[in-house]
Amino acid sequence: MPDALAVEDLRKRYGANEALKGVDLTVGEGELVGLLGPNGAGKSTLVKIACGLVQQTSGSAAVAGAPAGSLPANRSLGYLAELFRFPDWLAADELLQLHQKLVESRGGAAERRELLELVGLGEVPDRRVGQMSKGMQQRLGIAQAMLGEPKLLMLDEPTSALDPAGRRTVRELLETLRSRGVAVLLNSHLLSEVELVCDRVVMIARGEVVAAGAPEELSRAGGVEVTTGRGVRHFAQATREELPRIVRELVAEGEDVYEIRVLRSSLEDVYLELVGGR
Repeated sequence: MPDALAVEDLRKRYGANEALKGVDLTVGEGELVGLLGPNGAGKSTLVKIACGLVQQTSGSAAVAGAPAGSLPANRSLGYLAELFRFPDWLAADELLQLHQKLVESRGGAAERRELLELVGLGEVPDRRVGQMSKGMQQRLGIAQAMLGEPKLLMLDEPTSALDPAGRRTVRELLETLRSRGVAVLLNSHLLSEVELVCDRVVMIARGEVVAAGAPEELSRAGGVEVTTGRGVRHFAQATREELPRIVRELVAEGEDVYEIRVLRSSLEDVYLELVGGR
C-alpha cells in the first residue's frame, strides 16, 4: 500500500523567496503526524501543494500514490482549513449533504448520521450553523472533511476553538480514525495536544525539516528530581537506572524520601530550541 502522503525533495519558490527548500515527509496508513512550525515556516505552502491548490517548483507530492492535485489524489483527501466558513442558514445535515455532492460521496443519510455521531453532533442534525458555538462548528468541519471515506485527513488547527471537553472529543475521534486506517496530518500550535495524540512529529522552520520522530524520541533526559524532608534535590546527569542507588544513598544520609521524578524536556522545549523561539 502506498503512503497516504509522500513528499520528496519538495521545493517552492515565490520570486526571490524560497518557501520550501527540499522537504521530505511521509504519512503512513493510519498514522497521525503532527506538523509543527512558526508562521512563515512553509507549512501552509506544503498543505496547499498536497491539496493541489499550489504547484511546486520541483520535487514531488503524492496522496495515496497519486500525484497531488490529480482527481484520484483529491478523492483520497479530506481537508479542514483553519479559517473555514460555512453558510449560517444551513443545518448540520444540510451542510453535509451539500458537501457529499461536492465530493461525489454516495454515503447518503447513513454516512451523515454516522459522522455527526462521531463528532458529538448526533443530537443536533437540524441545528443551523449560525446557531452553533465555534466549537460545534469546528467539529462539524471535521465531519465534512471525513465525507467520502478519505485515506488522508489534513486538519489545520482543529482544536483551536474547543474547550477541554471538545479537545478530548477530537482526540478520541483521531484515535478512532487511526483504528480505521485513516491517516491524519495535523497542523497545530497546541503542542500539548500534538504530544498526546500524534505518532510522529515533523518540525519545519525556514522551509526545511529541522526535526522528525516520535514525541518521546525528540525529548531529552533532564535528570532526576527527588523530594526529601529537607527539600527538593536535583541530580541533573542522573538516569532512571540510577534511581535505586540515589535513594539508597539519600536514606543512608538520613533523608526522608517522599517523591521521585524522572525529568524529560517537553515537546515545547524542543520546539522552541529548534525553531529559534527563544
